[in-house]
Amino acid sequence: MAQRWGLVTYAVDNNPKEHVGILSVDNIVYRVPELSEYDGLMPAMEHWPEVSAVLRMRDPQHRDPVPSPRLVSPLRYPRKILCAGANYWSHLNEMGATVEPGVLDPYFFLLPATTIVGPGDPIEVPADEQAMVDWEGELAVVIGQHTRNVSVERAPACVAGYTICNDVTARGLHRRASYADSPFEWDWLGSKGRDTFLPIGPSVTPSWLVDDPHDLRLRVWVNGALKQDARTSDLIVNVWQLVAAASSLVTLQPGDVITTGTPAGVGAPRGEFLRPGDVVTVEIESLGRLSNPVRAEAESQVVLERVQAADVES
Repeated sequence: MAQRWGLVTYAVDNNPKEHVGILSVDNIVYRVPELSEYDGLMPAMEHWPEVSAVLRMRDPQHRDPVPSPRLVSPLRYPRKILCAGANYWSHLNEMGATVEPGVLDPYFFLLPATTIVGPGDPIEVPADEQAMVDWEGELAVVIGQHTRNVSVERAPACVAGYTICNDVTARGLHRRASYADSPFEWDWLGSKGRDTFLPIGPSVTPSWLVDDPHDLRLRVWVNGALKQDARTSDLIVNVWQLVAAASSLVTLQPGDVITTGTPAGVGAPRGEFLRPGDVVTVEIESLGRLSNPVRAEAESQVVLERVQAADVES
């Protein structure tokens, strides 16, 4: 089995320039001189066939650690984020849905790139507790080439790698009070498309280092309490089927992200929701661990105003 590592985007100190690095299993970031021309992983994704060839040939003994790296989201920012909904049997059961096996077709909703934050960045939740902000740990697929109408059999060749995400959801904002009936009752942007509602990272693990994306353990903790514990073998529509289905709708581009759904263990069935001061941690076997604090939007706005004021003064 190949040694596990992932690709990160990092900066050093207050320098805004971003670089591609390798995050080891012991959480040390190493430079990748062969990819120094790229300002972060997202530009490198545009040349994934060449980049992956370099990475496959790289001498694993050649290591140059980065002193005090500052990790940001590995992908800043993909053109498209396609999220698969209702895609674990266990999650359907906990939400009270009754669907027969073989009946469900994959469906997606889109998120704006501004939802993305990186490891350690705050999830900013509305001050109104009626927003009922929930966690959803998920496996995410990163596309490595332009892909359109690909078959399920050929879909694996289109995947660059995998990362961890938390598809944060304001469940109290999902149903529109002004339109109580179908077809206008659901507000996907208001509930899932808010800034900071999709932490991603800490790295993108190349596909050849993941033996089987359909047999990974996924766990989520809130303030150290285990909330979700499942395996991706519980997926209703598997990774290759999702890639094929998405490519039948839109052209997938390098760096695009497909999230694959969340298993049982979200807060809604128990009436548990995120509050400022909480910390959410998502861990997926072979991919690493992603942690994010929760902060109130009002606090974030104050910080933003201070930053803007400082910019004006300078």
